[in-house]
Amino acid sequence: MADTGLLVTLTFMDRAFTDNELYRAILFDKLDINEGMIMENIVAQMLRRNGHRLYFYSRSDLEHRENHMEIDFLIREGKKISPIEVKSANYRSHSSLDKFRKKFSQKIGTPYILYTRDVMEKDGVWHLPMYMAMFL
Repeated sequence: MADTGLLVTLTFMDRAFTDNELYRAILFDKLDINEGMIMENIVAQMLRRNGHRLYFYSRSDLEHRENHMEIDFLIREGKKISPIEVKSANYRSHSSLDKFRKKFSQKIGTPYILYTRDVMEKDGVWHLPMYMAMFL
């Protein structure tokens, strides 16, 4: 599906793990890594493979936290922009996606959440299993 070998190698190259300690951590599920980073990397590879130019959106407002937004990927769908959020684990909300949709409602195409569960459409957002990024 995607080759994350380079990403994983770069993630661990600064760590003081010996080979045995690293393998032990993997075997006992004690490896402290950011799963979201790896999932986003996989999605980025699939989107690029399909010819998409990748963009993201980030807005930080320290005084008004409600204005903070971060969207993992933006892709073009015709003359519209489709926001994509990648969720590596269970989640309950997608506030950045909701704020982004409200702020740019006239320019938004289909919003997507790529996650670890089944296909679902809820409140105008398509929730797709991670592997379906190859179809976007």
